[in-house]
Amino acid sequence: MSASREVGSPFRRALLICLAYAILSALWVAASDRMLGMMVHNPDTLTSIQTWKGCGFVLVTSLFLFTLIYHQFRRYARMLAVNHEQAEAIHDLSQFRESIIDNASIWINVLDPAGRVLIWNKAAERISGYTRDEVLHSDSMWGLLYPDDEYRAHVLELAESIIRDGLDLSGFESRIQTKQGLLRAMSWNSRRFFTPDGEVAGAITIGQDLTEQRQMENLAHDSERQLKTLMDNLPGMTYRCLFDESWTMKFVSDGCRSLTGYSPDELINNRTVAFADLIDPADNETSTRAVEQAIGNAEPYALEYGLTRRDGSRIWVWEKGRSVEVDGQLMLEGIILDISDRKALEEELARLATHDALTGLFNRREVERRLREELVRAERYKRPVAVLWIDLDHFKDVNDAHGHAGGDEVLRRVSEQLLDSVRAVDIVGRYGGEEFVVILPEHHLPEARETAERLRRMVASQPIRINDHVDVPLSISVGVAIYPEHGQGVKAICEAADQAMYAAKRAGRNQVCVAHSAGDS
Repeated sequence: MSASREVGSPFRRALLICLAYAILSALWVAASDRMLGMMVHNPDTLTSIQTWKGCGFVLVTSLFLFTLIYHQFRRYARMLAVNHEQAEAIHDLSQFRESIIDNASIWINVLDPAGRVLIWNKAAERISGYTRDEVLHSDSMWGLLYPDDEYRAHVLELAESIIRDGLDLSGFESRIQTKQGLLRAMSWNSRRFFTPDGEVAGAITIGQDLTEQRQMENLAHDSERQLKTLMDNLPGMTYRCLFDESWTMKFVSDGCRSLTGYSPDELINNRTVAFADLIDPADNETSTRAVEQAIGNAEPYALEYGLTRRDGSRIWVWEKGRSVEVDGQLMLEGIILDISDRKALEEELARLATHDALTGLFNRREVERRLREELVRAERYKRPVAVLWIDLDHFKDVNDAHGHAGGDEVLRRVSEQLLDSVRAVDIVGRYGGEEFVVILPEHHLPEARETAERLRRMVASQPIRINDHVDVPLSISVGVAIYPEHGQGVKAICEAADQAMYAAKRAGRNQVCVAHSAGDS
């Protein structure tokens, strides 16, 4: 109906113009002839005038018609020029649009309402492996890209919903099979479009190849899973924390449960307890300084410190880490291992290096080292030091009667008696065999002699019970030497005390003898 109005309107206008021209012409001819008939009575003259009048009328109307047609043709020519320019612009725009579509880096295809391919750009060719000649103006694309019948039916149902129901598809992911037989992951956006008359013209589809992205995501997921498995099975805990006074944890592995007794959620962001509160205060200060120095030198750090677990037990840990920058913030990440067994072994080795394995007393080397320190201190402060040299009397008889196991038990029990009978500042050691040494700082001779007598009486009055039923009577011979009267150095004072002990044995054993002063025979 709108088209008929567009055609009919110019026709009516032209008809009205022609009718007006005919009426005006008829009126002009009739009126002019009537006036001439009234004014001119000579027939020849009248005929001549009418002829010229008719020629003039034709000339005037011809000029008018020429002007009208001329202007009309000029308008028509301008309209043709505009139409030509518009056609060229539309053509250029169409080529530009086709060039953009064809050279776009993403898959673009256009379908008609029947699902046949109208446009298939280069990206679609590159990704699928199928050229446009293989898919244009047909619906073969569906079978090529989706060879599985069930999966293809699902995709076709979505395509029909887009064209039929106006479904706007956004971010739909599917798997396509390329011409080479490879599977590729795709993300689709699709919607229908219309003709100028409002009819559905088809659907335009944009696809993005997600294959590499999904592969990277899968690799990242696998790496993350493997890393988590590794961290969860490490003997300690891995962490990432802020470098602040609380060592605020931002990530900890499940190993923290066995290490600290706390779960990751309890440690992260100091929810239940700050990690710094678990570290021995003195070690915390030392660790902070060590980490600061490592950060300043751009080096990794290694720490050892004591840590209190949730149940109150104390363990030793070893920490290895480094500083990292995460989103512009300085953080620390590393691993913490329980080294309590190693520390205990180190302490045991250190103890064995200074202590007698059988009795637990200081060994010969440590006794001499401690005596040397006491002599230096005594010389500096002008104070005496006493040395008691003790030997078990008739110890060979004990070994012969009760065996070496019985003899070892006697040595252990005597060691306990000696330790329990002296001050905490006094030093008790086993010098070898059945010989013991007691160092008494700040003891003059009378005090040293009194202590020696007390030890002698104590051993003599307390038989050692072994094997839960045998009492072994014992006695000791004790030699007493005083620094500086009986010697200046370790060797001299030890020899003086040792000689005094042998003098006690010669005097009948179970005796206390004092060394001779230095220089006496």
